[in-house]
Amino acid sequence: MAVAVRGIRGGGSGGINGGLRAFFSHRIFISATFTLLFLATLSALFSPHPHHHPVSFKNLTLTLFLYDPLKTRLDLIYKQANDHMTLVNAYAAYARKLKLDISRQLRMFDELAKNLTDLPLKPSYKSSLFEPGSDVDEDVLRQFEKEVKEKVKVARLMIAEAKESYDNQIKIQKLKDTIFAVNELLIKAKKNGAFASLISAKSVPKSLHCLAMRLVGERIAHPEKYKEEGYKAEFEDPSLYHYAIFSDNVIAVSVVIRSVVKNAEEPWKHVFHVVTDKMNVAAMKVWFRMRPVEGGAHVEINAVEDFSFLNSSYVPVLKQLESANMQKFYFENQAENATKDGSNMKFRNPKYMSMLNHLRFYLPEMYPKLHKILFLDDDVVVQRDLTGLWKVDLDGKVNGAVETCFGSFHRYAQYLNFSHPLIKEGFNPKACAWAFGMNIFDLDAWRREKCTEHYHYWQSLNEDRTLWKLGTLPPGLITFYSTTKSLDKSWHVLGLGYNPSISMDEISNAAVIHYNGNMKPWLDIAMNQYKNLWTKYVDNDMEFVQMCNFGL
Repeated sequence: MAVAVRGIRGGGSGGINGGLRAFFSHRIFISATFTLLFLATLSALFSPHPHHHPVSFKNLTLTLFLYDPLKTRLDLIYKQANDHMTLVNAYAAYARKLKLDISRQLRMFDELAKNLTDLPLKPSYKSSLFEPGSDVDEDVLRQFEKEVKEKVKVARLMIAEAKESYDNQIKIQKLKDTIFAVNELLIKAKKNGAFASLISAKSVPKSLHCLAMRLVGERIAHPEKYKEEGYKAEFEDPSLYHYAIFSDNVIAVSVVIRSVVKNAEEPWKHVFHVVTDKMNVAAMKVWFRMRPVEGGAHVEINAVEDFSFLNSSYVPVLKQLESANMQKFYFENQAENATKDGSNMKFRNPKYMSMLNHLRFYLPEMYPKLHKILFLDDDVVVQRDLTGLWKVDLDGKVNGAVETCFGSFHRYAQYLNFSHPLIKEGFNPKACAWAFGMNIFDLDAWRREKCTEHYHYWQSLNEDRTLWKLGTLPPGLITFYSTTKSLDKSWHVLGLGYNPSISMDEISNAAVIHYNGNMKPWLDIAMNQYKNLWTKYVDNDMEFVQMCNFGL
């Protein structure tokens, strides 16, 4: 029992002493903690190196107390000034890029940017606002804020004025880019359109193909009707009026001959020498056997192959066509090359090197007993008697033709390459060009002047197409350069295949009208105002014309 009592007492006394010690230890810990916090606060408040953050403005460092409202206000003012200065400098740099260095606007930008930069460097502001450790003077700060706001206001006004001007520059540039893009599309569309027009003009229409097939079919079905006729003395009679027509178009040749005969005063004195290719010679002969020419006129039909002297050893064009380069130029990737080179596109048509086109340079050898001959293209219509052409005095010259120049147009310079020394030395670039399509040739003068040899010389030199592009007019201008007699323009009116503005009075007064150009009268793309002048000479009573739906 006693042990228990002692134990209790002893335990009670020890517990009271331990609690007091624990109590006082806790008080001391709390006091010490608060003392340390107080001392840390005082240290922070009175430290010679206070916490700060930098604000940069042209290499100036402003020490702003985080908790000082004046310092915060100063920081905001300078941030606003700095932002506007950066914007002003940006517009000034863009003005220099637009080459506006001498403009009033650029000078104002530079001046304003300098003012904003120099503003904090003023002694009154620098000592009162930016010295480290110094207090911010509120009056000075207010004055500084006022100046900053004034300059910011000016900057905003200038930027608003400049923005419209610079936006216009951007709009102009965008418009230029748009114009360039549209122009590229236009060029491409023109090339594609020109190529489509070329295909339409140079392809054989279904009606023409039908007519040729019907005529050949007729010959096969009735060979006894179409035996070869004997030779006629009229074909070589120099006292008659002789015409040369070279074509593979049956309906076109028939229109030319019908128009000549219907307007001739003495049709029986007219002789037509028609030359076509081997593929169409049968159809041509059947046509004129089925539909003999009225008035007793005479028609001789031959194929190019019937003239044995026309071979590659004699004719430069045929020799050139045998070369790999020429074949590549005409027949390799023709569609692709044409659309890439719109200016030379039409000259890639092989017809420009066909013998039918170049036969006109061999007239004296083809018809050795004739003295004069009238050359007609297959896209002409004759509107009056042409025998007067045989009476025209050519003054000893070879070629009688209508000149086509007016102003600076249709001069030699437009057909020949005068950058080539041979062309430059031999010809006058301002010389007036004339037209093929209706030409009266004095064959005796031709033989005397050796024009075919002259043609051979120049055609051989042009194998690489450096003297002229292609076609027959440029070598014709060269061959008959000083041997062409100008005829009255009423003999030959051109342009009905491309020019919609030809006067109807001029057309009605013309002896020959010429549908030169892509809009041939037998095509759907022909111009309606001129088409009837051609269609009235079409033999619509011919059964095959009706069957082939010419749609005339």
